[in-house]
Amino acid sequence: MDLNADLGEGFGIWQLGDDEALLDVITSANVACGFHAGDASTMRRVCAAAARRGVTVGAQVGYRDLAGFGRRYIAYDHAELRDEVTYQLGALDAFCRLFRTRVRYVKPHGALYHAAATDETQAAAVVAAVNDVNHELPLLCSPGSVLAQLAVGAGLRVVAEGFADRGYLPNGRLTPRGAPGALVTDPDEIAARAVRMATDQTVVAVDGTVVSCPVESICLHGDTPGAVASAGRVREALTAAGVTLTAFA
Repeated sequence: MDLNADLGEGFGIWQLGDDEALLDVITSANVACGFHAGDASTMRRVCAAAARRGVTVGAQVGYRDLAGFGRRYIAYDHAELRDEVTYQLGALDAFCRLFRTRVRYVKPHGALYHAAATDETQAAAVVAAVNDVNHELPLLCSPGSVLAQLAVGAGLRVVAEGFADRGYLPNGRLTPRGAPGALVTDPDEIAARAVRMATDQTVVAVDGTVVSCPVESICLHGDTPGAVASAGRVREALTAAGVTLTAFA
């Protein structure tokens, strides 16, 4: 099982999360590319730190929305979104090359992640950008989403992910932020959910129903309170359950 986290989400004088500490725990780093979060210096720093630890780097691409942290929906046309995703991939890969590594996968962030799960235009734009830049790059996304379906249709590798620290609806989608149960904050509960995802491929939804969750990667949000402690607890619990942690890319 892969363990991923969103990193590099500070910019300028603003710091968000403890990137260095999380890099000691995870196997894959979703690095923000400067549109919804991050900046050039942050990308360079996180790529260097990931390379030193042998952590796989993926491009965390999002809307051009620093003020809203990429969590506000933006209506793009296909070509504009395709080109903005392409731009972000190129920027992050330039910093990876400085440290003899590369961008190894792509993951949409925030509102783009959710839009691409149901919106064919936005999903197709993400797929087109990945196809144009490097057809070998896997797409990390929710299982059964429109993005996953279009990516498979285009011949891309899709890696399904689950969220140990986010609530799920009975239909398998994430509980909207701001709704009751959207965030799971107790480290032991997060760890138990991660083990269940890895061993049973299921998750308990906010209403108590058991939902299928066939995933290859488990995500922890680096911007949530106690993220480092939760990540450490998740890694310990997965190892104790006999789950081998390794990057998928």
